Parts: sequence; structure tokens; C-alpha cells
Amino acid sequence: MLDSNFARLHAVPADALARRRADVHVLVLTGLGLNCEVETAEAFRLVGATPHSVHLLDLLRGHAERPLTDYQIVAFAGGFGFGDHLGAGFVYANKVRWRLYDQLLEFIDGGGLALGICNGFQMMTRLGMVPGFDGDYRTPRATIAPNDKLGYWDTWIRLEADPESPCVWTRGIETLDLPTRHGEGKFLTESPEVLERLEAAHQIAVRYVDASGNPTEAWPANPNGSPGGVAGVCDPTGRLFGLMPHPDAYLYPFQHPDWFRTGRTEGAADGAGLSIFRNGVDAAVAASIEA
Repeated sequence: MLDSNFARLHAVPADALARRRADVHVLVLTGLGLNCEVETAEAFRLVGATPHSVHLLDLLRGHAERPLTDYQIVAFAGGFGFGDHLGAGFVYANKVRWRLYDQLLEFIDGGGLALGICNGFQMMTRLGMVPGFDGDYRTPRATIAPNDKLGYWDTWIRLEADPESPCVWTRGIETLDLPTRHGEGKFLTESPEVLERLEAAHQIAVRYVDASGNPTEAWPANPNGSPGGVAGVCDPTGRLFGLMPHPDAYLYPFQHPDWFRTGRTEGAADGAGLSIFRNGVDAAVAASIEA
């Protein structure tokens, strides 16, 4: 049903589609070491949604103006939540698990979408939001480990999206250049069977690829050594998506290091990272048509 509603979006007049996008309210969590909230909120604003930046403690303590379940999308921005003490995203995940998880599960059950970028992906993985097999979002099946080449690494990489993935966030994307910056980004599953299941279900939505366009585990095209080039994973519904690279850092063409030298973005009004945010917002609009 969602696929057919995506197709119907093309028939919606531009002004009506703009109004529907503006009705998509996005919760962007901030504070306590999260430091990419401004660009994440700006990305959603640029594609027409209505972002709300809310401090994590206000949400955890019930002091926020509205509950998590009032939003259509929740965005877990990048950064270093709680200083990444005990491991990247570990304390952050535990805070959410013990103070917010019932709300989060209600949000997921209600059809909500979630995007986790870098630290947000680390947190989602440690919570069990991805891979989320069989609707189980409480049991972690994977972790994010330190990079094979130890140390924080900041560079641009190329991703290839799986066209058969259920991920609504990567719909229509073939390849995508994005910046990546992390010291802990190696995606490891609890068993080979979990990775095989992810592969079979096309839940590995994006992979690191080399100059020839092949998935790679080799540095520097793969900055962390994730098996099979895993760069981002979705849940079985495709609504929950986490990735290590930063689409929030490629909102304008001139942010790409080759934008002038190669002319690769000539005539482009947007940075390619916006395609991920636009897809998510349009998925929320499509879901509202279905409802």
C-alpha cells in the first residue's frame, strides 16, 4: 500500500504536496554531546518538513511540550552522546531504554519513522531498533565496534544503495557521496546467521564501495572495515534506518570537495544528502495518504 501511495505523490499538485510535507513534524534530539542537531533540523526544513529540536533530558524527564508519539519522524542526530563513555552510543542507548522506550515502541507501532546518523545509528543498533527482526525492537542483534584502522577518521566515501531494500529513506538512490567521521563504525552482528538474514532481507540498505563500484572492506573506501561494506541498515518495514556517513553534512552542492574542480554538481540546487531526508518526509506523507 505504501508503494502505491508513493506513486500517488507524483499526482499531488505542488502546493498541496508542500502543505502535506509541512504537516510532517520531526523530533530532532539535542544536547549531552549530540552536536549535529542544527544541520539535521535544517535538512528536514529544506525538504519542507517541520523540525522541532528538543533537548534529550526534557524528553526523558517528561518536560517536553509534546510526547514522542506526537511526531511522524524522530531523528537521532550525530555527535558524541554522553561523551561515548563505555562505547559509542552505549550510555545514550541505556538512557533511552530505561526512560523512554515504551514511548518509542508505541511510536514505532504507530507507523513512525526514524533516522539515526552516526552516533544515532550506534544508539539505534545498541537498542535493537535495527535490525528489528520479527518486530522485536528490544533485543540487540549487532553492535558498532572500533574501526579496524584505529582512530577517528574524517573523509568522503561513496555509498551504493540496494535497489531491493525495503528502506524508504534510500528509495531511488543508486550511489551517493557522503562525508564520514567516526572512530567506532564497524558493524558487527552477533552471529554469521544474523548477517545472512540481513543480506537475504535486503536490510543492508547502503554499502561502502570502491572506485570500481564494488562493495569493499578495504580502507580508505571503507573507513571502518565493516563486513561486506555495511554502511547502513534498516528494519524489515524500511521505516527505521541508521547509517554511519553524514547526509546532514551534504545539504548544498558546494559542500562536496570536488564541486568546482570536476563540475560534478553543475546545475544542482541541492546537496545529494538531502535525497535521504526528502525520501523520509515523503514516506511520512505517503503513510498519511494511506491512513
